Amino acid sequence: MSRVGKYPVAVPDGVTIEIANDEIKAKGKLGELSAPISAEVDVVHQDNVIKVTPKRESKKSRAMWGTTRALVNNIVTGVSTGFTVNLEINGVGYRAAIEGKDLVLALGFSHPVRFPIPEGITMNCERPTAITISGSDKQRVGQLAAEIRAFRPPEPFKGKGVKYANEIILRKEGKKK
Repeated sequence: MSRVGKYPVAVPDGVTIEIANDEIKAKGKLGELSAPISAEVDVVHQDNVIKVTPKRESKKSRAMWGTTRALVNNIVTGVSTGFTVNLEINGVGYRAAIEGKDLVLALGFSHPVRFPIPEGITMNCERPTAITISGSDKQRVGQLAAEIRAFRPPEPFKGKGVKYANEIILRKEGKKK
């Protein structure tokens, strides 16, 4: 069983924490984020450290202990340093470009795929085959990366498609005569 909840969350300089009702708010140089606090756990902020402890010894309390600690860590990290996901595009003629507030992808379809860039998220294309997605909210950054990858996931024979930069595609052998 994981013991993520027992580790305290360090609060870096420049981040202010506010705990009220069933919500924790963090404000830093990259914006402001909030996360819900489960009724099964206690969250205490003292000496630039946030500690999460379960209220009871039930299975639900222990599950929410680690979950709440992870959510708190994600908002503290998000407002201080942010999160980044890198995507790579493989395939002849496959490319990406930023046009205004849209990400335009050429992925072998009869038309270019236009993906609007939401508020609070920044996307860069250093090369036509690399996309960098950054933002303060880990869930939104990961979700946008997954949505872009879903337009043309990598196929196992040639590896063509959109993949995460650190993803390893298991290749299959083609047909034999």
